[in-house]
Amino acid sequence: MAPIPPVVPAGSMSRVPQPVLSLDNGFRLRPWRPADAAVLVRSCSDPDILRWNRPEPLTPDEAREKIRRWGLRWREEEAAVWAITASTPITLITPDAGPPTAVSAALDLPDGDPVGLPDGDPVGLIGLADIDLRGGSAEFLYWLLPEGRGHGTALAATVRVSHWALDELGLHRLRITHSVANPASCRVALGAGFPLEGTLRSALLHADGWHDEHLHARIRGDR
Repeated sequence: MAPIPPVVPAGSMSRVPQPVLSLDNGFRLRPWRPADAAVLVRSCSDPDILRWNRPEPLTPDEAREKIRRWGLRWREEEAAVWAITASTPITLITPDAGPPTAVSAALDLPDGDPVGLPDGDPVGLIGLADIDLRGGSAEFLYWLLPEGRGHGTALAATVRVSHWALDELGLHRLRITHSVANPASCRVALGAGFPLEGTLRSALLHADGWHDEHLHARIRGDR
């Protein structure tokens, strides 16, 4: 029996620079830079990111090392992690607008006070982890800081990275998992064309105990 060929040939990522991807809402996705370390440190203390993404605290040096490893993981074809950046003034959700989750603020939440950001400052992260070029699969990760919320950015970034991964890189299957207690992430997944496939029981340990997780997936060719 002939061996099964890889879904995506080795070298498809490592031979090219990580791309910069534009979103329709004026945001863009670019590789993280060492100068972004302070943003990464701040993300680890954001209550919503802590609740759903469970990051460990980072020092500035540890954040720079993490960013260095993300670049290495691209070259080793293991992950693709982008900073979500704003190139135009954006709107910050104010505390009286209600308590958004780490991704719920990417949906239809009220506007707050306008906040202008310098070009290229990260307001969030999106990426693919557990990339398996031979098997043709990967899993999403994402979070947004308060200044990135309220613009549909989590949804737009998920759609754009999905297009890159499935139609440009050539992966076959992408998955999103999230706590069943996080309906906002469920809306992002469904809105980006990732139907719910099932529930993973007691799949991830959070601060308040074990959470069941929803499993969503998108297959190349899905419309």
